Amino acid sequence: MASSTWVIGSSCMLNSGDHEIVDSFFRISKSRTRVLFKSKSKSNNNGVTFSTNHQFSSSNSFFVDNASAAAPSLISSAQTGEVMAIASQPAMEVAIKKKPPTKERRVVVTGMGVSTPVGHDPDTFYDNLLQGVSGISEIEAFDCSQYPTRIAGEIKSFSTDGWIAPKLSKRMDKFMLYMLTAGKKALSDGGITEDMMNELDKRRCGVLIGSAMGGMKVFHDAIEALRISYRKMNPFCVPFATTNMGSAMLAMDLGWMGPNYSISTACATSNFCILNAANHIIRGEADLMLCGGSDAAIIPIGLGGFVACRALSQRNTDPARASRPWDSNRDGFVMGEGAGVLLLEELEHAKQRGATIYAEFLGGSFTCDAYHMTEPHPKGTGVILCVENALAQSGVSKEDVNYINAHATSTPAGDLKEYQALVHCFGQNPELRVNSTKSMIGHLLGAAGAVEAVATIQAIRTGWVHPNINLETPDEGVDTSILVGPKKERLDIKVALSNSFGFGGHNSSILFAPYK
Repeated sequence: MASSTWVIGSSCMLNSGDHEIVDSFFRISKSRTRVLFKSKSKSNNNGVTFSTNHQFSSSNSFFVDNASAAAPSLISSAQTGEVMAIASQPAMEVAIKKKPPTKERRVVVTGMGVSTPVGHDPDTFYDNLLQGVSGISEIEAFDCSQYPTRIAGEIKSFSTDGWIAPKLSKRMDKFMLYMLTAGKKALSDGGITEDMMNELDKRRCGVLIGSAMGGMKVFHDAIEALRISYRKMNPFCVPFATTNMGSAMLAMDLGWMGPNYSISTACATSNFCILNAANHIIRGEADLMLCGGSDAAIIPIGLGGFVACRALSQRNTDPARASRPWDSNRDGFVMGEGAGVLLLEELEHAKQRGATIYAEFLGGSFTCDAYHMTEPHPKGTGVILCVENALAQSGVSKEDVNYINAHATSTPAGDLKEYQALVHCFGQNPELRVNSTKSMIGHLLGAAGAVEAVATIQAIRTGWVHPNINLETPDEGVDTSILVGPKKERLDIKVALSNSFGFGGHNSSILFAPYK
């Protein structure tokens, strides 16, 4: 007997030929599937009774012997609107254990993974940043000769060999490929070997990696296929376009059963994911969390969309000098692509397995400008509130923050409002140094915060902060004494702050410090 729990849930959407594709693609078990529906029931307002508390079990169950055979009844009930209830013998009640009181749990960073225009491992990535290497160049992935913007922080060479199965690599959107590769590299960097993986309590390991744009290429290809016929559409176009599927696929690969979802808050996505992942550990719901963000929007529809917003630089003849945070000669931001993933871990768990601790995660905050879809609040009130809340939540004095990796995207309004907010919060600190990673790699959208978190942690580890390149004619009112110059600088970091803001007025600030 052959069955598939995945196909059971989706057989009303797939034709009989697609079942075979899905089965082989996900390598789903061909053994008998047991599905238990407890007899406890509820009634809705219309008096219709339906079963609840569905769960998988090895007893008191009925067997679905063939997913394809089950499909007609599912489709029939969907078409008629009939609600079907399936009764079985009562299952053994599961005792609910109360969560024991826990003392404050500290969160540390024990692994990092990146896919960026200037490197695919944390050390290469940061070495290039310290040298002021720009990853911005002419777009090669497609013909953009008719676009006013023809440059981006494009990843020129990328390989999934040894990280992702070839069949998946051919079907997945790039945002998922970047995410899965960076996630597995973070595990490897964190010393999670195959033997150690087998010893982990996978119920307490989770994945929270988001995306601002999701699988744009997969969805675009589906639309092009639809122009011919719906029959030409790829059955994976919907799941592989959704922002949550990267986290889900990574969890399936690893067998991690803890918290698993994605957050999408435009360009603040990564920081939201990192802070929420840390909170799962602090609350005792997980011991390890892979978290961060990924985006791959350098495709015709992505480039065209931002061109339509009139947001992009058109410095096509000099791409390396196009991204210019705080410089008065900027003409817009530069798109980038890639992924960044952190392995966050509860401190005692990390110490017990002998992990290398890169930094400690102190906390953070979110706020909303509640002002405009794309423009920052003119008084910077949302950003100021976010930074102040992050400091209060983390128990950090503003005098202790001496390094800030700013959001600074190379847009006049965004750069200046953030700068003014930072001066408001930290202006009396003579040790403060501020830089923008985007001056070299462009704006990685939903992945920006995670990649910049890696840069922040690397600054803590190495004692060097990377330069601000292309800062030649500072904006009026900008005091360059707090901005890192055109060369890397030595800095003994006490506490580091990383900001990310997104369309919709989403603000986020997260804090890291050396582990002591």
